[in-house]
Amino acid sequence: MADPATTLFPPFPHQDYLHHRQGIDAAVQRVLESGQFLLGAEGKAFEEEFAAYVGTSHGVGVGSGTDAIEVMLRALDIGPGCKVVVPSLAAVAVASAVGRAGAGVLLADCEPESLTLCPKSLEAVLKSPAGRQVKAALVVHLFGQMADWGGLQRVAQEYGIMLLEDCAQGHGATWNGRPAGTLARAAAFSFYPSKNLGAMGDAGMVVTPDGELAECMRMIRQYGWRRSRVSEVEGVNSRMDEMQAAVLRVKLKTLPEQLRVRRRLAAVYSRRLEAGEMVRPPVVRAGCEHAWHQYVVRCSRGDELQEWLQSSGVPAARHYPLAIHQQPGYRCAELVPVPLPETERAVAEVLSLPLHPYLAEEAVEMVCAAIEQFGETAGGHGSRRV
Repeated sequence: MADPATTLFPPFPHQDYLHHRQGIDAAVQRVLESGQFLLGAEGKAFEEEFAAYVGTSHGVGVGSGTDAIEVMLRALDIGPGCKVVVPSLAAVAVASAVGRAGAGVLLADCEPESLTLCPKSLEAVLKSPAGRQVKAALVVHLFGQMADWGGLQRVAQEYGIMLLEDCAQGHGATWNGRPAGTLARAAAFSFYPSKNLGAMGDAGMVVTPDGELAECMRMIRQYGWRRSRVSEVEGVNSRMDEMQAAVLRVKLKTLPEQLRVRRRLAAVYSRRLEAGEMVRPPVVRAGCEHAWHQYVVRCSRGDELQEWLQSSGVPAARHYPLAIHQQPGYRCAELVPVPLPETERAVAEVLSLPLHPYLAEEAVEMVCAAIEQFGETAGGHGSRRV
């Protein structure tokens, strides 16, 4: 009998390569024949094409999404002596990037419904003694869900800090009609292979409407050079290679259609799961379009449900088994100036169900049926209203 994990759930992102194989192979061959492997025509073209897709003026390609945050902060002179507020419910790479830029991290709580940075928690951090050093807040659009930009902006304006976007999971999301990456002075994107727009290795980009800022970031990404071998500022080595840029140019053409598929499959999940009692489906913020990088449900018996689904051939996952403040390398009271109850509750309950453009609705239906079976096995009384 065929394994449902390979028939109904083709591996992603490998399936993405197979879908784009002809175009990717031709693009790679084009780069190999060009003899230009860094900072060439492919990278420049992708910077322009992706910035145009986002709806802004400039793109600066770098080596990874983590590098994108670091380069962005360095260009904005957010470093030693400064603090940056980040949500604790996020990839630890966010905090790592802030530290690499030389700034300190302060962790804030998430909202109970959207799981994105909570404006009230941000304000509480800014009111705390440590808040006097805060220069910026890094707003993570988590799982493809846009944060409450309006609420966060009101707090930021009152306290005189800058808001910056982390769009690593937000390719294609919108807030009140405005695309992720166009809300702040600068925004960081990741093209890690599993992202909505994924490379075949590490790659990232900072987008901005500010030409001078873009030029500064271009210097920083290559040792601070404006002209070869002359460092005008202290820089790093973080260049998107031509192979990744060429691959991403191929995939960018199909991103709008892939987002439509993600949204259609997410709607199937939500319709099936809304009537159940075992899990709590994600809530989409009013006025926003979700990019559905992940379809994340909540269940107080998340570990048991994950084990049940995996034993049924469903590749469910827990992307954040620990929040940043729970990570051994970040367990420091100085990083946590306010309580984080919603974050800790969410970490114990969130579970990512399979979602990518190469799933059939049959696969989604199977996942929902398996969740219903788990509820029946558990006695019919789940814990949806967590």
